[in-house]
Amino acid sequence: MRAIPLTVTALAAALALTACDDGNGGASGKNSSACEVGTVSVQVGSASVAPAAGDTGEVPVSITNQSAPCTLDGFPVVTLKAGGTSATVATLSGAKSEKLKLAKGDSATFSVSYVRAGDGDTTGLAATSMTVSLPGSDASQSFPWKFGPVAGKGAADKPNASVGAFQQAGD
Repeated sequence: MRAIPLTVTALAAALALTACDDGNGGASGKNSSACEVGTVSVQVGSASVAPAAGDTGEVPVSITNQSAPCTLDGFPVVTLKAGGTSATVATLSGAKSEKLKLAKGDSATFSVSYVRAGDGDTTGLAATSMTVSLPGSDASQSFPWKFGPVAGKGAADKPNASVGAFQQAGD
């Protein structure tokens, strides 16, 4: 008699697991439950601007879900642009991402830290815009970069900057 309840339990577990499949075996580039620019609002907050060459600045970015529940799983992708040069900002060394589920109205934040370049620094990037995209999505949004030139790590396309992990905001 005991074999029937175990079989039913195993079958129910198998069905629950296949219900999570996206139809592509989980191998698609886009995650259907991922938060996307357009269904969430993305805002750049008041920065702690680096005042002089060699100083560190911090640019906070907030995300608020405007739609159905979605997930942030991984790190944001931030690209700094100046003229024809684009530079992807590296993830903060040692940072660990935490999977965050955002219901409608929930918010999360992350920060972009950077080192200011000196005027005329040939390895720096005189960034004019910052593009943000969220993990699991190809959509992006651009913002003006008003925080001064960013120091480079040997070249303008390797900015001395980093992106932190998402943090849950609010209660």
